[in-house]
Amino acid sequence: MTALSETHYTDVSVRRHEWIPPRDAAEWAVRRRRIVNTLNRLLGALPPRPAVPEVTTTSVEHRDGYRLERFCFHNGADARVPGILLIPEELHGPAPAIQFLHQHGGHYAAGGKAELLREGWPVAGTVGEHLVRRGYVVIAVDAYCFGERSGCGPGGPSETGATEEASTFKTHLWHGRTLWGMMLRDERMALDYLCARPEVDRRRIGTFGMSMGSTRAWWLAALDRRIAAAVAVACLTRYSSLIEHRALAAHGIYYFVPGILRRFDSESIVAAIAPRPLLTLTGDSDEGSPVDGVQAINAAVATVYAALGASEHFRAVIYPDTGHEYTPAMWDETLQWLDRWLMPDTARR
Repeated sequence: MTALSETHYTDVSVRRHEWIPPRDAAEWAVRRRRIVNTLNRLLGALPPRPAVPEVTTTSVEHRDGYRLERFCFHNGADARVPGILLIPEELHGPAPAIQFLHQHGGHYAAGGKAELLREGWPVAGTVGEHLVRRGYVVIAVDAYCFGERSGCGPGGPSETGATEEASTFKTHLWHGRTLWGMMLRDERMALDYLCARPEVDRRRIGTFGMSMGSTRAWWLAALDRRIAAAVAVACLTRYSSLIEHRALAAHGIYYFVPGILRRFDSESIVAAIAPRPLLTLTGDSDEGSPVDGVQAINAAVATVYAALGASEHFRAVIYPDTGHEYTPAMWDETLQWLDRWLMPDTARR
């Protein structure tokens, strides 16, 4: 990195963690266990999850080829979590499922799980309908401060957007836990509910999202082995690279977990998904994902899949002249990857 003058901020405590490829599967099993245990500690004193959340179905709507259920559950700490579930009509047995994780984008009240049914993104139609008509059961919930949860934070209904997000972050910090940890806890409760549904084949559950949804996808897959395959679109970020490129402002306050860089960088988290299938799709001009950091993550993770004899389970694509976006080409890659690893051979389309 170019030397900085004394008038510029310089953090001399930051060092790049040298990635050491695992020698074999046995060594990686020990390292992975340590990584996951460390992540669980750093996320803070999260309240225990019930075995299965108490879910209330608030409405059922029959649409062309599928059923849309709206539901909610209380997370047992501080929030009601609304969600939607799409179920294909005329299932002939448990089906593969997708846990869709919405992005941030500053779209607090208008975003959240509604992104699953947004017309024309990233291609014509909606993400949810594309997936459910391919035979997937699909679930999505609102993260803190988004969708139906906008205005439900500690500041009351008049406090929304980034201000509500900051207040929520601060409150969780006082309780000894992170907002990021609580967001992931909500997603794991949604996963608990998904696994309890009789329509779902629990061996074939995938997850994906863009931006904040991407980061939640690789964290969730790292922490929870019930995720059988994952796709991360944009936001594949090496934390030390963000500091080096002065790009911390590209990510909101929700994103930060104390102590991570004292232990390892984000390639260790992503690598914890191995040997389960993982696809990463990133633009080379995404300001929130400096491309040198993306390349470092992909190279490190590839060594783990190779050590486990599962190189075909990992694919990484960096798109030239592409920013922080979800392109039709990325969407095609997403569908092909999910179908390859989650759909039974007889059901692939």
